[in-house]
Amino acid sequence: MAQGLPLLALMLLVLSGCGPSAGAAQEVGEPDPTTTAVPTTEAPTTEAPTTAAPTTEAPEAGTALAVLAGLEEKGRAPKTGYDRELFHWRDDVDRNGCDTRNDMLRRDLTAITLKAGTDGCVVLTGTLDDPYGGETIAFDRSDSEVDIDHVVALSDAWQSGAASWDDDTRRAFANDPLNLLAVDSGLNRQKGDGDAATWLPPAKDFRCEYVARQIAVKTKYELWVKPAEGDAMERVLKGCDGFAPVTDDDPTPDRGDGDVVTTAPEEPESTTEAPKKESSSSGGAVYYKNCDAVRAAGADPIHRGDPGYAEHLDGDGDGVGCE
Repeated sequence: MAQGLPLLALMLLVLSGCGPSAGAAQEVGEPDPTTTAVPTTEAPTTEAPTTAAPTTEAPEAGTALAVLAGLEEKGRAPKTGYDRELFHWRDDVDRNGCDTRNDMLRRDLTAITLKAGTDGCVVLTGTLDDPYGGETIAFDRSDSEVDIDHVVALSDAWQSGAASWDDDTRRAFANDPLNLLAVDSGLNRQKGDGDAATWLPPAKDFRCEYVARQIAVKTKYELWVKPAEGDAMERVLKGCDGFAPVTDDDPTPDRGDGDVVTTAPEEPESTTEAPKKESSSSGGAVYYKNCDAVRAAGADPIHRGDPGYAEHLDGDGDGVGCE
């Protein structure tokens, strides 16, 4: 009996799984099928995630994008005090005897005819390949569908630095050929005083030149760009494959320039007197200094042929002033 007690104890240990033979039944490294393995989790690494630094390549030198990068960027200034007449649009700034509108019509139209007796100045008819819409427009002075657009609008200029200019600088800006294009009148009025963030020409193949011209004008006159405007300009130019800046090389054309030029005969004087409108003037020829005077006299809008009508009252040259 004394020898049986150790044997009984050994059997009890084996049955309980605590004896030495429990481990002998499995190979080293083999999981025990009777137990659930606890997954091992490696300690998390404390390495900081790597983030690729943004690549901002400098624009290629000599491109319109590079010129844009040099412009100051600021918010829009208030329009307080703005008056289109402060810019003296259509003045004969180059003293060639023709107003700026006729200078630009002679530059941008083809197959023009000129009014006799105006020393080759006044354009009566012509053909415009409209850069904004891509259409061909027949220009007729008596019923014009052509405007001269300020590529950087006068009001936009006022709100980006021109409010502080002197009179001579405003006059030079408004009559600078670099900032002027003959275009479809409907599209010009659709644009209004918008910048590149709010309006671009429908003809997409002209947008690169349009934006580059705006940048050239703003650079020449040290105007700033608004943030949204600058972003819009950059988006356009990034699709232009290194578009070169527009240069200030638009000379005022000599009188008589054009593909085909003829001189129209003198227009006979009308034998029918134009209907008269009430005017604040007393006797003599009616003259209005500006549209405020026209409105004060109750004569607005004033049409070509009306007493007191003059080109300085008709900014877009459509025959209707002070609209």
